[in-house]
Amino acid sequence: MKKRLETRNSRCRQAGVSLLEVLISVLVLAIGILGIAALQAITLKNAGSAASRTQASMQVYSMFDIIRGNRGNIGGFNTNTYTAGGGSGTAGTMEGWLDSLQTTIAPDARGRVVCDAGTQICEVGVRWSDERATGGSQTQEIVVRSRI
Repeated sequence: MKKRLETRNSRCRQAGVSLLEVLISVLVLAIGILGIAALQAITLKNAGSAASRTQASMQVYSMFDIIRGNRGNIGGFNTNTYTAGGGSGTAGTMEGWLDSLQTTIAPDARGRVVCDAGTQICEVGVRWSDERATGGSQTQEIVVRSRI
């Protein structure tokens, strides 16, 4: 009888151990899932930033194509400062290019074109605020020089 009582007491003492182990493993799993969710949020931010940089470089080369299409008016493309579009430009024009910067890169994107008619060298730049990304500067800028 005494042996049977000891067996029952040892079972009663260990009855909550497996429940405690399950609670601890659920806690560890929850912390891991929260870490993965935070990592994914940071990845989405940085992917959006990378997409903006890609669009900016594509827009710079698009402006070079517009300038090459109208070499006779190379001086007419000069803005000399970063300028925003007014929202009324047509495709294939300077105003249309400035408008497309705001729709493809960021709402605050600005473009700049500086061309020298004598040397046929143009410098095209795009500047925008990239506060979505983590780390680094909030203001991003891409500038390319090319002979037309």
